[in-house]
Amino acid sequence: MSDKKRRAGAGAAAGGSASKKPRVSSAASYAESLRSKLRPDASILATLRALASACSKSKPAGASSSSKALAEDDPAANYIVVADQDSASVTSRINRLVLAAARSILSGRGFSFAVPSRASSNQVYLPDLDRIVLVRRESARPFANVATARKATITARVLSLVHAVLRRGIHVTKRDLFYTDVKLFGDQTQSDAVLDDVSCMLGCTRSSLHVVASEKGVVVGRLTFADDGDRIDCTRMGVGGKAIPPNIDRVSGIESDALFILLVEKDAAFMRLAEDRFYNRFPCIILTAKGQPDVATRLFLRRLKVELKLPVLALVDSDPYGLKILSVYMCGSKNMSYDSANLTTPDIKWLGVRPSDLDKYRVPEQCRLPMTDHDIKVGKEMLEEDFVKQNEGWVKELEMMLRTRQKAEIQALSSFGFQYLTEVYLPLKLQQEDWI
Repeated sequence: MSDKKRRAGAGAAAGGSASKKPRVSSAASYAESLRSKLRPDASILATLRALASACSKSKPAGASSSSKALAEDDPAANYIVVADQDSASVTSRINRLVLAAARSILSGRGFSFAVPSRASSNQVYLPDLDRIVLVRRESARPFANVATARKATITARVLSLVHAVLRRGIHVTKRDLFYTDVKLFGDQTQSDAVLDDVSCMLGCTRSSLHVVASEKGVVVGRLTFADDGDRIDCTRMGVGGKAIPPNIDRVSGIESDALFILLVEKDAAFMRLAEDRFYNRFPCIILTAKGQPDVATRLFLRRLKVELKLPVLALVDSDPYGLKILSVYMCGSKNMSYDSANLTTPDIKWLGVRPSDLDKYRVPEQCRLPMTDHDIKVGKEMLEEDFVKQNEGWVKELEMMLRTRQKAEIQALSSFGFQYLTEVYLPLKLQQEDWI
């Protein structure tokens, strides 16, 4: 090759290299194009006001109406329904239990506790109530039996501790309760389980026993309330939010100008929403239990829903566990089925992230995760749940997830920008009323 041709070829190569521009992925380009579909905020706010108005006119799912629904079929005799009780009532019930045990011992029969059975076979979903309930079946827990002697002793000890706490008028954590007699309890799961048994035996909520879990859930946004007399403004709680009080009975004076409640599965998404002050652009209350919902967060959510009469929208991961977490908020958990009337918020709308969103928003393949065998097993089990079968939209989304065998976290949307969640995804979802 001549020097002239060689120089010409090199020049062409250099020119081609200089004119080459960075390639923008089609997914990122499409994601950005969705921003142009957003209407003015005023239009989206009008949609939210209409939703809030419709919700305020609908009949709330209160504990009293749930108890009434049970009584109409006469299942109050068939299902356990606990209720909030004051300290004097709970103390009186404990006294009656202990006196009955004392009389039994003095008569030479020993003592035994009649404990409601919380076995899985006794926990059923009632479509009419849209929640899990506990069938009323009791089992004996005698002290004079090798198989149940230890459990009977733990039950007596927990009753004694709860009685002491109520007499003092204080609250303690489940961890505090466990450490009063570590050698007897052995493991906190033992004392926790018996604590739930005691709630069933006494017919009261666990919070009525004044034994609470440690703080876990947090809330931020357009909400003010009094916490044991101290006024709290949740718009001034920073990125971390205000911890949800473990004993909800000390919360009073709830006020809000929010249009909806946004329930978030994870802390990371909560922090993004809080830092971007999403609740100022679209007036809302944002709360999370940072994963598996605790009792206090479930109680707090239900109370907000009942007192403020606001719609609840949920943002969870697109995987079977995100749906399981959402189902606990909506229809309850089997472990706490005896208190489902007070802990459930049935009419929650699933906003995202749904399996259909992965293709709709063109979430990149590298941001999607393959479902494990265990994920698939859990997904199939959920499809068999009566609660899921009641909702055609849930069935379609779960079937799509199992068919594609893909899952994704809320953070997958960050591939389009760290603020894509608050600036595009959620506003567009609200604009389109895209929830089920």
